[in-house]
Amino acid sequence: MKKLLVSAVAAACFGVALPALAQNIAIVNGKAIPKARLDAFVAQMAKSGRPVPPEMQEEVKKALVAREIFAQEAQRRGLDATDSFRGQLELQRQNILIGELLADYQKANPVTDADIKAEYDKFAAANGAKEYRARHILVDKEDEAKAIIASLKKGQKFEDIAKKQSKDAGSGANGGDLDWATAASYVPEFSGALLKLNKGQTTQEPVKSEFGYHVIRLDDVREAQLPKLEDVKPQIAQQLQQQKLAKFQEDLAAKAKIE
Repeated sequence: MKKLLVSAVAAACFGVALPALAQNIAIVNGKAIPKARLDAFVAQMAKSGRPVPPEMQEEVKKALVAREIFAQEAQRRGLDATDSFRGQLELQRQNILIGELLADYQKANPVTDADIKAEYDKFAAANGAKEYRARHILVDKEDEAKAIIASLKKGQKFEDIAKKQSKDAGSGANGGDLDWATAASYVPEFSGALLKLNKGQTTQEPVKSEFGYHVIRLDDVREAQLPKLEDVKPQIAQQLQQQKLAKFQEDLAAKAKIE
């Protein structure tokens, strides 16, 4: 009873009601910092992927008090009346409004599981072709490529020539190996020549592309190995949401009267 009375008297002496204290985290030079500001700051941090653990709450309160002290000093110096401040304030106001608008739009237009499945099926249809395990030797001149083809016919190993002569350093170090890929992964001249080969065959004429002259060997063919829907679901959802936001922006811009 005595402690309760002392608390009540102290509150009266400082002119602050007990319920009001519960709504503020501090009072700096007579100006209250509401708990709502702390809650908003914590929510903003969580939204940006940096949640504030309970044990850090006191540190956050100290930071908000420091911010209030700086803000009050800036106002005392009249810095809130400068053109620079007003310009930055307007930009921040727009940033916050735009953020709220996009969040509201996303809430009203969520990406559904059906949307994700449809996009995955479209991707699977476009990439469900065969994959090819090919090797190539890339050189600058056609005569070089023809000489390499002649050497292969005489029994020299493709891998050895690739390591010594291919100017594609990445695949050359691996004997010309390009790993598994769809034909569409290559430039048209390369893919066109590749698709004409049977497993184990090598091109009998140099294949010219923007990179130089290729000698290509097809080692193997298989059905395309696609990732599982669950493995790529987050990426598809993000891509679809970005597309929705881009379309939303385009629609607003089309309706706007710009002079």
